[in-house]
Amino acid sequence: MPTGRAAVLEDYGEDLKLWEVQVDDPGPGEVLVRMAYSGVCHTDEHVVTGDLPLPVPMVLGHEGAGVVEAIGPGVTRLRPGDRVVLSWLPACGRCQACRSGWTGMCRTTSRAAEKGTLWDGAVRVHAHGRPLSVMSLTGTLATYAVVPEQGAVAVDADVPLAQAALLGCSATTGYGAVAHAARLRPGASVTVIGVGGVGLHVVQASRLMGAERIFAVDRFPARLEAARRLGATDLVRVGEGEGDALVRILDATGGMGTDYAFEVVGTPATIAQAFNAVRPGGTAVVVGVAPPHEEVSLNAFAFPSQGKTLTGTWYGGGDLAEDVAALLGAQRAGRIHLEAFLGEPFPLERVNDAFAALRAGSATRPMVALGGEP
Repeated sequence: MPTGRAAVLEDYGEDLKLWEVQVDDPGPGEVLVRMAYSGVCHTDEHVVTGDLPLPVPMVLGHEGAGVVEAIGPGVTRLRPGDRVVLSWLPACGRCQACRSGWTGMCRTTSRAAEKGTLWDGAVRVHAHGRPLSVMSLTGTLATYAVVPEQGAVAVDADVPLAQAALLGCSATTGYGAVAHAARLRPGASVTVIGVGGVGLHVVQASRLMGAERIFAVDRFPARLEAARRLGATDLVRVGEGEGDALVRILDATGGMGTDYAFEVVGTPATIAQAFNAVRPGGTAVVVGVAPPHEEVSLNAFAFPSQGKTLTGTWYGGGDLAEDVAALLGAQRAGRIHLEAFLGEPFPLERVNDAFAALRAGSATRPMVALGGEP
């Protein structure tokens, strides 16, 4: 039973606190991972604000990578010493969604995530004599995590773990939105609304899949400049005095709009904007996570009269192991650049500074170093 530290949200709206925690040995079908890096994502921020009301106190973090420290009974695919990316959406393989092929909608995982537990309803992290809930079956902002074997994907020894951490959420979500949800065709035009951590991966994936024109929309100049470096051809800054982004995109496309639009913010206004930014017959993909109580208002006549498609994607909608392999292959071939998303990592003691960087519109993914790098 190792001991370590974890960044814990004690109550909504508060800064995270560092707690000394005890971590159980892995149970059947589980692995204990010594964490190396954890990204900080807007979904973590939604938990902090209470827009995503998960049970607190909770160990936050769901995007991370580390090294397998120990395996539980029945684990066959991983062994101690393996470098792994963690998945916050492991497929149980047994629920109706999994049996129907919709592994990204695994009901066993959804129910566990709502409760802050593992699949069997248990928790493996404790502090002050009581169990601690963990975010999305992971809780990556900690020195150790216990996850289902299906929630860890091995990567080669030469993959830097900070880059591997990106594959746990932002990179695969952005890539999957383009490759799986939109099935983007070469030569297409694209609008990306919100070019933060995930949105920049949408930009890069769109270029990888052969998009010819990519509009990047954001209010932060540094993010727009990062989008330009990663393949955006048109930068659209929004905010006071900047003019209406939708009008500017329509003007630039002869009033038609783009073939695809990706919403990566998570607000009703930007979801409607994405739908209105695509041409007749085009596809808008909602990637951003809006608070559960929000609703979107759209013109109903536009659906039949313009033949547009509005869809969403959860974690990119692909198989994580396959998408990790595809992204690492593209990285080795020089077709994508995971290192471009990384700045100087924050130590765990400065986890709240990492959240502040996220809120301030950092052009890189705020990454927290957890000490597990071999």
